[in-house]
Amino acid sequence: MNDEKNPQDDPAVAAELKGVPEELLDKNEEGAGGFAGLGGEMERLREQLEAAKQDVLYAKAETQNVRRRLEKDISDARTYGATGFARDILSVADNLARALDAIPAAMREEEATKGLVAGLEATGRELDKVFAQHGIIRIAARGLPLDPNQHQAMMEIPTDDAEPGTIVQEMQAGYMIGDRLLRAAMVGVAKKPD
Repeated sequence: MNDEKNPQDDPAVAAELKGVPEELLDKNEEGAGGFAGLGGEMERLREQLEAAKQDVLYAKAETQNVRRRLEKDISDARTYGATGFARDILSVADNLARALDAIPAAMREEEATKGLVAGLEATGRELDKVFAQHGIIRIAARGLPLDPNQHQAMMEIPTDDAEPGTIVQEMQAGYMIGDRLLRAAMVGVAKKPD
């Protein structure tokens, strides 16, 4: 005779087991306390719970990655959105610089043309200021070693006045927008005379 009480006889346990399918409550199996079928079902539920937790973690990670990519895209759009327009406007800056360089010193001192020269110079300064406001920076070139990431060597110039590989002439200014190259500077590089 088995003196052990069946846990299902306890009202609290009975309330907990309400709704559990009868086939899971095998009351005749020895040593199981009436719960023989629950062990396998609980293990299956634990595995499902663990799989669901992993799915949630993967979904959270993917959501975070998408959020980061979106934030980077928005930041890039703010920084580099004007790239096409900036590239087009560089030719205007080049022509303005050429016009200023072509004005002879005597013409700069004449009363009749002083206002025109001052206006052109003010326009150049304003253009540089607008470029700076939008992160467009002129690349330094003359006197620096050639940097193929920023400079495009157009010719070699034989000279003893500079180390070989040093930029001695700038034919066209180069520009960066943010940390990206907008246009490489076209330069002449020193080489040893023959």
